[in-house]
Amino acid sequence: MHPKLAELEKTFRPSTLTQVFDPVLDQKKIDLWVKRDDLIHPIISGNKWRKLKYILNHALQNGAHTIISMGGAYSNHLHALAYVGKQLNLKTIGYIRGERPKKYSPTLLDLQQWGMVLIFVSRTDYRALRNYKRYDELPGIQAGEYWLPEGGATKLALKGVTEIVAEIDLDFNFLCVPCGTGTTLAGLIEASSDDHEIFGFSALKGGDFLTRDIERLNISSHLNWTVLLDYHFGGFAKYNEELLQFMENFTARHAIELEQVYTGKMFYGLYDLIRQDHFKAGQKIIAIHTGGLQGNRK
Repeated sequence: MHPKLAELEKTFRPSTLTQVFDPVLDQKKIDLWVKRDDLIHPIISGNKWRKLKYILNHALQNGAHTIISMGGAYSNHLHALAYVGKQLNLKTIGYIRGERPKKYSPTLLDLQQWGMVLIFVSRTDYRALRNYKRYDELPGIQAGEYWLPEGGATKLALKGVTEIVAEIDLDFNFLCVPCGTGTTLAGLIEASSDDHEIFGFSALKGGDFLTRDIERLNISSHLNWTVLLDYHFGGFAKYNEELLQFMENFTARHAIELEQVYTGKMFYGLYDLIRQDHFKAGQKIIAIHTGGLQGNRK
């Protein structure tokens, strides 16, 4: 590990396992645990650090001075990247989907404060950027610049994600995670045993493509995983009062904050499956809290 990254990681807190208790869990005799990756760091929290860790190590070892990536106006990925870039004295550039807004979101304001150069691109040009997967294949990229695809979706990201499974010290039947690009799910599949079943809850409407993208990233032969497509609440970053009420109740009961883009949808979907008797009595479920709470800001 590059010395700069090793020093930064020393400031992080452990990701603990917390068991939650609810009448429906008691009724169905299901054990539910939350892997608290949201506690790792107040800014570089959750799967953002997991995915960035070995990518940044590769970039630093190859002498990169600039990291270029892409995301939306509320991107958790860019938020973590801009902050860690400032900590590591790396220049960061972010291609932002859509026109420059008259009023910046709290996320964009943070990116700007941490020194990220913001380049707003049309949705058509943004989609074209998704074609570039390798760190050195962005058109016009210069020596010392390092391209990072949307959401950190590279095979190097999987190495950091696999450490989540290594940290789990209890037996379980199901592992659940929200999905945006599917990178975190691919890493969990890589590290899992065939004795475990893994559910990815798509945060996007029409997330069928995630299966293909996960298969592209994943080099294992495990077939013990499923992408669930019915809990997107209308599309990426879409939500309604029912979801917000569920999140409010969950936080009040368990003192675990959720956000409406990823974790709120996963836990809503998980509880819905529990009520439908999708799981057998006595089974243990671990749900990974992927952080991203900065997205709750208006």
